[in-house]
Amino acid sequence: MNRRAETADFLRGRRAAQTPDRAGLPTDDRVRRVPGLRRDEVARLAGVSTEYYTRLEQGRASNPSPAVIEGLARALQLDASEREHLTDLMSGPQPARRSPAAPQRVRSGLQLMLQTLDHVPAFILGRRTDVLASNRLARAVLTDFEALPAPRRNLARFYLLDPAARERTVAWERIAAETVAVLRLEAGRYPHDRQLADLVGELTLQSPEFTDWWHDHRVLRRTHGTKHYRHPLVGDLEFSYESLQPPGDSDQTLCVYNVEPGSATAAALRTLDSWTVPLTPARQGATT
Repeated sequence: MNRRAETADFLRGRRAAQTPDRAGLPTDDRVRRVPGLRRDEVARLAGVSTEYYTRLEQGRASNPSPAVIEGLARALQLDASEREHLTDLMSGPQPARRSPAAPQRVRSGLQLMLQTLDHVPAFILGRRTDVLASNRLARAVLTDFEALPAPRRNLARFYLLDPAARERTVAWERIAAETVAVLRLEAGRYPHDRQLADLVGELTLQSPEFTDWWHDHRVLRRTHGTKHYRHPLVGDLEFSYESLQPPGDSDQTLCVYNVEPGSATAAALRTLDSWTVPLTPARQGATT
């Protein structure tokens, strides 16, 4: 990934998304030929010269100071994920890795936690939204990731390429676009990740919507929110999800799909759980 080009595209996109009213700028008589703020307005709000901001947006300047980055974030009213992304892009060149990163592993304590959370869907994501581990209800609600070859166990690939995801996910377009924004944030953090580049290439070729979302340069770090699925066996399922980083590994995320006690979703999950519970030897003997 070319960091200077990515920085330039990101700044242009965020400048176009900003408005003079939101930025607190007075109106003037100049005709605006493009949407959003002008370069000189962003520069003034950020406390830098117009020439220097122009060089940043054209990819001709590098290694701005933390004060400049903070000024740009303030001028463009970036949220926490966008600030993180801008800092990643402007933090200077990083040496490319000469060998692939070691496969991520989920420690035994987290595996046990997934088994303990057996009444709601829960799974662990790694880099590139790889699904590193999942409990039985997560596989029943989404898809059976463990039945897939290890390189194919990926949440972005599921949402964007699996026809079942479009059928099951209510507000699919929003969820899929948010997932692309998560990948875009990670691309800024790990610009030399060969596997991420391969995933982006695959999604570009196979997903009709991916390219537009990717070039929008939206970034997102998932924290919490709602998900709504329409399961072919038990109908509508509504979840309040929480995304947490386990201590000791900033590249892993524990995702838990919580439900309201006594809700229709809670009842549906109990039904789904009873249909998907594996048979023990004793139960197998009872069914023969």
